[in-house]
Amino acid sequence: MEDLSAPTGREPELAAVPRDDGTATRALVIGATGYIGGRLVPRLLAAGYDVRVLAREPGRVSAFTWGSRVDVVAGDATDAVAAARAMDDVDVVFYLVHSMAAGRDFAEADRRAAATVARAASDAGVRRIVYLGGLHPSGVELSDHLRSRVEVGEMLLGSGVPTLVLQAGVVIGSGSASFEMVRHLTEVLPYMPAPRWVRNRIQPIAVRDVMHYLLGAARVAPDVNRAVDIGGPDVLRYGQMMNGYAVEAGLHQRPIASLPVLTPRLASLWVNLVTPIPASIARPLVESLQNECVMKDRDIDDLIPPPADGLTPYRRAVRLALGRVAGDAVETSWADSEVLGVPSDPLPSDPDWSGRAVFTDARTAHTTAPPEALWRVIEGIGGENGWYSSPFLWAVRGWMDRLVGGIGLARGRRSRARLGVGDALDFWRVEAIEPGRMLRLRAEMKVPGLAWLELRATADGDGSRYDQRAVFFPKGLAGRLYWFAVLPFHGFIFAGMATRIAAAAQATTPGPDGPAPSVEQVDPSADPGATADIIAAEAAR
Repeated sequence: MEDLSAPTGREPELAAVPRDDGTATRALVIGATGYIGGRLVPRLLAAGYDVRVLAREPGRVSAFTWGSRVDVVAGDATDAVAAARAMDDVDVVFYLVHSMAAGRDFAEADRRAAATVARAASDAGVRRIVYLGGLHPSGVELSDHLRSRVEVGEMLLGSGVPTLVLQAGVVIGSGSASFEMVRHLTEVLPYMPAPRWVRNRIQPIAVRDVMHYLLGAARVAPDVNRAVDIGGPDVLRYGQMMNGYAVEAGLHQRPIASLPVLTPRLASLWVNLVTPIPASIARPLVESLQNECVMKDRDIDDLIPPPADGLTPYRRAVRLALGRVAGDAVETSWADSEVLGVPSDPLPSDPDWSGRAVFTDARTAHTTAPPEALWRVIEGIGGENGWYSSPFLWAVRGWMDRLVGGIGLARGRRSRARLGVGDALDFWRVEAIEPGRMLRLRAEMKVPGLAWLELRATADGDGSRYDQRAVFFPKGLAGRLYWFAVLPFHGFIFAGMATRIAAAAQATTPGPDGPAPSVEQVDPSADPGATADIIAAEAAR
């Protein structure tokens, strides 16, 4: 049984109410691999629900500790066939997706998804839809993203299926984008030039209280069909949130200057430069702060009473989040959500490379360390542990990516010791992992092509062999020029990386150190016309 923080779902007031025939209530979660959904699913299971998830990449579900305990339907919210299949025999649907980083067409994507889900839920006879929307003021012009979330809520409310729309503002919890934005802005900058919205009042809510309301929403009376505001007990200005964080983190208070020249676009670029949050996510977050977002009433209390020990004050939410970060126990992270405009398809099998231009850099190192010691180093790569070669060059590459609107290296990793499929790892994402043997990363930096990095540990006599392969599919002339431009640095980066990873594994092994690891470059850069036969020979090693 998972060790869940409160609420666990086992609270009597949040536990599932069985069907009339005594069987378990079935819940469908759309957005289960996101920040909120990834925390809600294990609590639904603990509450006694039979859980099904609709996921575009089922492999990502299996990476969660609860992955084997849910029914998975492949597809996304715009797929009518998949949605209908997922809705079969479902009692309550949790709709937790929105296209925050889906580019200019995000509103249309939100409408299509909402319409598909509403229709499928109505056709299937679903008894309840729960949607997590955005807290917003009335009678003012909203940002495009907030307006879209309001529209989605209205579409679901008009579906004919009783719907409860929970409208939340800034969510504070370990790994949330809002928390990470506050955290990094406060820690990085001793003096804060900030937009005028730092003076706006907002009502943050702890992620644990969001979980409380989501679990409670499944139990409200069947005739409830409305939107309600949810929020924590504190109403603060954004500047107060930053200095409240500073107090909890043991930092000095930060002087904050309100500047009228920082537009939402400029502010989001500023956030992109000084925090791990990419501009595509920072902009909707910044735009949502343009207006004061405070609960209009406490009607939610009549539907779902607050937690028995009360709602979580802001500073306690920060304290809990910092404790999770320090204890390497972050459940979910904004960074593990999909990023707009980056490759999403897996590395093709070698025969599929036929006729395509491809470049590779493959290296092998031998070490006296056993494979399990080598694997521990491989699985711990990135984030605070770094990449075992030229930190300066990696940092430069990360800043280059940030300057063109990419995610850069600052995204880090959710856990310092564990990786799973779908996890973000600096400007990579875990595409495949075979524990103890292989880790494959897909690049999410902005490059003119597609890139992967594969690391392997295998037994080799009394020690082990480390295999490292970088693969790049260039896009047009720009991709080829990019590869040749970075080629001189590969000798420093990739060779040093292989040597130091093998040496780090050897250093953790008791007994004689043995000879220092040596690196062999197996396959220098292939030419632009490389074919599957050439690459398959390397891949088959």
